[in-house]
Amino acid sequence: MTELQHWQDETHEIIASLLEDGSKADALYTLEHHFSGLDFDKLEKAALDCFKLEYEVTDAEEIVIETGETLLSFDAITQGTLEAEAIMLQVKQLLAIAEKYGLEYDGWGTYFEE
Repeated sequence: MTELQHWQDETHEIIASLLEDGSKADALYTLEHHFSGLDFDKLEKAALDCFKLEYEVTDAEEIVIETGETLLSFDAITQGTLEAEAIMLQVKQLLAIAEKYGLEYDGWGTYFEE
C-alpha cells in the first residue's frame, strides 16, 4: 500500500466515523493537517509553502515523544466539507510539501459538527 492509498483509506474512515456519530454531512468543517519534524528551518519553510497555498498556519510547537526526543510540529488549517475527493487533493498537496522538506505529514483531523 502506498502512502497516498493509506491516507485515502484514513480519509474515508474519518469521514465515515464522523457521519456515523451524527456529525452534519453538509456542515463547513475546520480541517487541520498536521506536520512534524526535527529541523525548525525546514518546518518554517514548509509552513510558508502552506501559507502561500492559502492555509492558515499555526505556530510551531515542541512535542516530546516516548523516546524522549523533541519534535516540532505545526498545523495547516482550512475550511471545507467532508468530501473525500477535495480532502485528498489537499492531502496530495501537503504530502508533496512534507516530502520536499523531509518532514512527516501526520494526517488530518476535524471536529464534530452538530
